Amino acid sequence: MRYVSSLISGVGIFCFGTGLSVYHGIKGLLSPQEIQSLYWAYCALGGALLTEGGTLVVAINVLKRKAKLAGVSFVDYVLRGDDPNVNVVLLEDTAAVVGIGVAGLCLAITSYTGSPTADAIGSLVIGGLLGMVATFIIYTNTNALVGRSIPPGRQDKICKELENDVVIRAIHDVKATDLGGSMVRFKAEVDFDGRSITQSYLDMVDLDVLLKDLQKIGKVEELEAFMVKHGENIIDRLGIEIDRIEAELKKRHPEVRHVDLEVL
Repeated sequence: MRYVSSLISGVGIFCFGTGLSVYHGIKGLLSPQEIQSLYWAYCALGGALLTEGGTLVVAINVLKRKAKLAGVSFVDYVLRGDDPNVNVVLLEDTAAVVGIGVAGLCLAITSYTGSPTADAIGSLVIGGLLGMVATFIIYTNTNALVGRSIPPGRQDKICKELENDVVIRAIHDVKATDLGGSMVRFKAEVDFDGRSITQSYLDMVDLDVLLKDLQKIGKVEELEAFMVKHGENIIDRLGIEIDRIEAELKKRHPEVRHVDLEVL
């Protein structure tokens, strides 16, 4: 839902913010109006700078803290769009502060020259700025909605940890999807080492008792029952090992909330 609301916000900025700014700029160039008093315009820009600048500082501090917790740089965290709500606030306020600067400069030029052309050009620049911000918001949130892979470095690290486990020979068809909100779904096909699984089971049973049971076998039916019993126990042991691997993976990587390991 967070990505949907951020996507709607991006579309709104593009349609209304960019559209109105560009419309005002084109209209000002084609049909320049007589310049009125700019006193209240400067007052409005000053008040907007205080409010937008304050929320921008708050958004930057929040994202810096979250980027530090995620172990990535501030820029990488913003580009990945892990927190769409704060990202939208950051980008909107950044565009607002820059836009206020552009508007103030253009108003100053207009006041000095007496020509409304600078104000119209300023509107076009602000429209282009809002368009870039809106495009970025739409792009990042669309990717998040359709599902995106985690950075290759993180995926390779998880795969290497899995392959170092004694009961795993290899892993294939790895899919690590970023679900947003610092949540990851990890899926992989795993080639388990049957010898290690069997040895793990044998370490838990009394081999002397197992040998005696084997020596008592005198019929095919008894052998079949013996094999079925211990074969089922070995399969149960495989399930236990899978649960252990998944638990260890989630413990080492708290962001991995869903793990799906399929046996080859």
